[in-house]
Amino acid sequence: MLACLGCPGLSRTLSSGVLHLPNTFVSRTPSISASISRGSQVALARYNSTAQQEKVKKTKFGPLADQDRIFTNLYGRHDWRLKGALSRGDWYKTKEILEKGVDWIINEIKVSGLRGRGGAGFPTGMKWSFMNKPSDGRPKYLVVNADEGEPGTCKDREIMRHDPHKLVEGCLVAGRAMGARAAYIYIRGEFYNESSNLQVAINEAYGAGLIGKNACGSGYDFDVYVMRGAGAYICGEETALIESIEGKQGKPRLKPPFPADVGVFGCPTTVANVETVSVAPTICRRGGSWFASFGRERNSGTKLFNISGHVNNPCTVEEEMSIPMKELIERHAGVFGCPTTVANVETVSVAPTICRRGGSWFASFGRERNSGTKLFNISGHVNNPCTVEEEMSIPMKELIERHAVKFSGTSSKTAAEHCNVGSVRFVTSAAGGVRGGWDNLLCVIPGGSSTPLIPKHVCEDVPMDFDGLIQAQTGLGTAALIVMDKSTDVIRAIARLIEFYKHESCGQCTPCREGVDWMNKMMWRFVKGDARAAEIDMIWELSKQIEGHTICALGDGAAWPVQGLIRHFRPIMESRISEFQQKQQAQA
Repeated sequence: MLACLGCPGLSRTLSSGVLHLPNTFVSRTPSISASISRGSQVALARYNSTAQQEKVKKTKFGPLADQDRIFTNLYGRHDWRLKGALSRGDWYKTKEILEKGVDWIINEIKVSGLRGRGGAGFPTGMKWSFMNKPSDGRPKYLVVNADEGEPGTCKDREIMRHDPHKLVEGCLVAGRAMGARAAYIYIRGEFYNESSNLQVAINEAYGAGLIGKNACGSGYDFDVYVMRGAGAYICGEETALIESIEGKQGKPRLKPPFPADVGVFGCPTTVANVETVSVAPTICRRGGSWFASFGRERNSGTKLFNISGHVNNPCTVEEEMSIPMKELIERHAGVFGCPTTVANVETVSVAPTICRRGGSWFASFGRERNSGTKLFNISGHVNNPCTVEEEMSIPMKELIERHAVKFSGTSSKTAAEHCNVGSVRFVTSAAGGVRGGWDNLLCVIPGGSSTPLIPKHVCEDVPMDFDGLIQAQTGLGTAALIVMDKSTDVIRAIARLIEFYKHESCGQCTPCREGVDWMNKMMWRFVKGDARAAEIDMIWELSKQIEGHTICALGDGAAWPVQGLIRHFRPIMESRISEFQQKQQAQA
């Protein structure tokens, strides 16, 4: 059956459609299929036939141990320059990796089970092997997609900002695997600090002889260049990116021909994601089987996840593939990435006294559900601005009149006589990752803004990997989780995303240019409720007319958020329409 493996957010490394057979990937494009070497086919067959036998049936995934993390400077706590990178193991035995040759590198990548980390999920080893056909005299190029324009996604910029040498070394190893002589890193124009750090790392690598002529002393020549874009979301699509590098307007090309045949400057090209390229050297050093030991079959390895939205600690974290979504959020999106309770200073301070004197003593003050004592601040137009401890439920007038008068020392009854020293009832909030606790969760967009959202009950046990999220009628995409709690107007949230896609459409394809514009207009009417219930089915059909009918995946990425909204939150849309109609009738 035909499976959609294209990245929902233009994936930035979108490969051709793929025939998806159990445990097997076969290109549907004859010219590319024919280009796979016999050795690559044998390696792939060996991987497919032994995957189930070699992998133990794991039932628990994550947390990832520190020694298994590939990106060890993700938060910029250490030196990101060459000296620091060398101390963390980068560029270690790179010469030996290069000297082992093309077939060995590609085989290790295939054994690892690495799939494109930009969202497409295409098997990386197979994709790289497409370049290893007999040379026709044209040079080959590696293009690294560092545009990262998907809303909610910020993993690649962390690599370029804090671990740039991982990317530079990855370019060298990946380039060697496909016989390329140069890499172009296409970086988003707004990423000024990231591009600056990356250029410094490239200059350091040139100065140390790690790239350039006779890279790492291997006899292999390889150059790395940084190309800056101008912030167009469409340039995240691989052929639009190639057009931009060539100095043209960034608009997707028709396929075929595919970039592996006719890419940048008309030469064979592979476009790969930053994370995909960056992990290659570590896989080659530690072995493909080591990488494949994480995650589950066909979803192996480690992965960078972004967690943003209504969480206590928005973060980028490296975790094992297939970790349950709930565990990922609760473990890493709390304060310091740990399960967390946020409590007030006064709340914490009273706990020992309550334990010493007893909870019933504390509960004897105030009234039911408002028990204990409390610190009150009184300021403004009073004679004696003060902070005073009083019994809960004291009348406001008495509180002000008793304590905010100018102290004369003649009071017959002091505040202390009115209030035994105690404290406030214990109130906590924001336990775990989701703001207000897991029960306050409404929904999650799991893979960047272009993947369909899923509601709380689906998030409970869904694994964060390609296959698990496809079964949940969404996708891993860029693995950028956008968390929404119950305070969210989910209709408005999706409308805002559609407005973004309308703005970023290049206008080349009629279904996208016209369809997304109409979806945008309809969604903002749904926000107000100024629509008919039948229009929900209408916008669903409109999204289906856009999906799969455009040159690139931007059309799909615009359609899927609307489909996810209707699939899971149709009652809210109908309720909004009903409320608007009732309000209009009442005003008539």
